[in-house]
Amino acid sequence: MIQVERLTKYYGTNVGVKNLSFRVETGEILGFLGPNGAGKTTTMKMLTCYLPPTAGTAKIFGHDIIEESMAVRRRTGYLPERNPLYGDMSVRGYLEFAADLKGVPASRRRAEVDRSIERCGLEAVPRRTISKLSKGYQQRVGIAQAILNDPELLILDEPTLGLDPKQIIEIRRLIQSLGGDKTVILSSHILPEVSQVCNRVIIINRGELVAVDTPDNLRARLMKSSRLRVKVRDGAASGRAAALVGGIDGVLLAREESAGDGVRSLEVECASDRDVRDEIARTLVTAGVPLLELRAEELSLEDIFLQLVTEEVS
Repeated sequence: MIQVERLTKYYGTNVGVKNLSFRVETGEILGFLGPNGAGKTTTMKMLTCYLPPTAGTAKIFGHDIIEESMAVRRRTGYLPERNPLYGDMSVRGYLEFAADLKGVPASRRRAEVDRSIERCGLEAVPRRTISKLSKGYQQRVGIAQAILNDPELLILDEPTLGLDPKQIIEIRRLIQSLGGDKTVILSSHILPEVSQVCNRVIIINRGELVAVDTPDNLRARLMKSSRLRVKVRDGAASGRAAALVGGIDGVLLAREESAGDGVRSLEVECASDRDVRDEIARTLVTAGVPLLELRAEELSLEDIFLQLVTEEVS
């Protein structure tokens, strides 16, 4: 388990992180979100003992990051935002070099490198020069060095930065496969990625904690009303469906727009304590308006992020 208590970092008079407190359970994948300059990388550098905090502390599986930094480093794998690769080395040569730096005994080094190569899907390129690999494969090499010596904690700073959509999916699957037997903390600007990969999210802004929770709990907390998407075949009578739905008790707003081909789409906002879906369907069908679709819409992680950061700034 990771326990962070009032972690603070100042750069001169400028605050990098201020009074951050949170915990991460063993085996959890935690997403770290925030605008540029929010303090994500600073926090990760302190947790990996790369930077000393100005105040506060953290314990990684019971080891203090200040008093027992070497014990923390032995149990942590780290992929910085700038992947620390030597482009003129081969994949295997680099991983053997990294294993030596991490103190992996010579008797175990080959097996440990083989394990990391297999786990990260690098079997086809172990003798390739790193600079000649695609960005996606280079990220795999970076993660492979992070998992050498089988650390209990992985800290990944923007692991999919600069990758194309196919490479992002591949790295996402790799991270998911590492969860469970390892605790993972990752930062990302790709909000759908965090929503799909992480059990919980931490949102920080201007170095301070804004929220810590699951995406589902954040949605429930922030939604002051529920939203529905309704599609009807109503080409002959523009505005009719919106008027019918808008008159239902519990409907706060029914906004209509054309969806093409005689289909009209309605965005319906309802009181959060009322489920009006049955009544909407019954009203439209009784009025002879063909109902094509009726579904609930949820706040996306992007909506949550923007709402929380905007509230915190204001």
